[in-house]
Amino acid sequence: MVTAVSNSTTTTTTTDTSAATASSLATTYETFLGLLTAQIKNQDPLSPMDSTEWTNQLVQYSSVEQQLKSNEYLKSLVGLSSGSIANSVNMIGKTAIADIDTQSFTDQALTWHYELAATASSVQAEVLDADGNTIWKGDASSMTKGDNTFTWDGTDSSGKTVAEGNYTLKITATNSSGTTIANAISVQAPVTSTELIDGEIVLKMAQSLIALSSISGVKATTDA
Repeated sequence: MVTAVSNSTTTTTTTDTSAATASSLATTYETFLGLLTAQIKNQDPLSPMDSTEWTNQLVQYSSVEQQLKSNEYLKSLVGLSSGSIANSVNMIGKTAIADIDTQSFTDQALTWHYELAATASSVQAEVLDADGNTIWKGDASSMTKGDNTFTWDGTDSSGKTVAEGNYTLKITATNSSGTTIANAISVQAPVTSTELIDGEIVLKMAQSLIALSSISGVKATTDA
C-alpha cells in the first residue's frame, strides 16, 4: 500500500512538471510568432531581412508545437487506457454482456442471447460464415418476449463440423399475422481474461476476444 501511494505521488509530480514545461514552451512559441510577425510587417522593402534564421526558428518551434500536442494526446490516452484496463480487470470472473452478433468458433458450441420485443409464433435462426453465407438454418425453440438463448453446435446443414472462424447469428421473428418482431442479439459469457491488442482492450469471453467498447453491461456469473 505504501508503495502504491509513493508511485502515485511520483506520477503526480512528474505530470505537474511536464504541464508547467509545456505551458512555458507554448508561451515562448506565441511570443516568437508575435515578434516574427512584427519584423515582417516593419522590414525595409528595399533591404528585406534574411529569412534563413527565422525560417529555421519557425521550423523548430513548429516541431515544439507538434510535440506539445502529442504530449497532451498521449497524456489523455494513458489516462483513458489506465482507467479502462482497471475496469476490464474488475470484470474477470463476471458475466459481460456484449452487443454483438458474431462469435469465434473453435471446437465448442456457441450460445447467443436474443431479446424479443414481443412473444412470437415463429423464430427462425440463421448462422452465417465470415463471407455472409448461410451455413445453418432452422427454427429456434424459444419464442417468448424478453431474453432467450440459442445454442449452435458448430455444424452446417449437412451435420458437418465447420472450420474455425467467426460466425454470425441472424434471428427472424414473426407473430401469428406474419408481422416481424424486433429483436436484439447479444453475447453473454464469463470474462476469463483481458489484454491489450493493437491499442484496444479486449476481453476473453468463451471462445471469442471481444472489444471492451462492445460491452453494455456486467452481471454475476451465477445469473448467466
